[in-house]
Amino acid sequence: MPLRHRWAQDPKRLAGQLVPVSEWPNGNQVRREIAYALRSLPWISVPTVALFFAEVRGYSKLYDNIEDSPYGVFLSMLSFLFFTDMGIYWIHRGLHHKLFYKRFHKPHHLWKIATPFASHAFHPVDGFMQSLPYHVYPFLFPLHKITYLGLYIFVNVWTISIHDGDYRVPRLLRHVINGSAHHTDHHLYFDYNYGQYFTLWDKIGGSYKSPTSFEGKGPHDYLRRLREKGPEQPNGAVDKTD
Repeated sequence: MPLRHRWAQDPKRLAGQLVPVSEWPNGNQVRREIAYALRSLPWISVPTVALFFAEVRGYSKLYDNIEDSPYGVFLSMLSFLFFTDMGIYWIHRGLHHKLFYKRFHKPHHLWKIATPFASHAFHPVDGFMQSLPYHVYPFLFPLHKITYLGLYIFVNVWTISIHDGDYRVPRLLRHVINGSAHHTDHHLYFDYNYGQYFTLWDKIGGSYKSPTSFEGKGPHDYLRRLREKGPEQPNGAVDKTD
């Protein structure tokens, strides 16, 4: 079950062991995430549109007729996912370097327990850099135009999904798919789980961390313990009445 927005609106209730008091955000987190995304997206769109025109005007390897490569469509979908996952991993990891983090990537990490609205709340440079692998791919490899548009929609939906607080992943895929549980730990602990779809490059790069949510120590577990404990009274006592 995803985190309800009322918790994001009152983030101090998610603090304690998860977030130091000094890092508590103020005000309505959802509103701030939306506002930041709306300010950044127009700037991200300018170079994105320029690249898109270059892609569709014949400067890339995009093609129209699916008959030209019927099996290639499926293979290109797989290679697109693996290529962009690799590219985003290294770009994302690079953005955590001290030379770039504070200026470009730290704004996205203001949200320790993110909501789906944080998925596009990036500094414009950060957002564009992490989208570059999607645009580089069709200049290097053949890709059907409709497949490209479909994949572009998919990656945006995926970006939303890894910020939605729904940590459910089939048990067999927990250490393969980089889901919301993995990305939540990235927001909490910073130096782990940089990947986009898969955990492959985190394992190769030594930055993989098994999600705390899979070990009963994640945000949902913390909230569950708070509910079981009951609200604290002004004198420090615990009220367990309904």
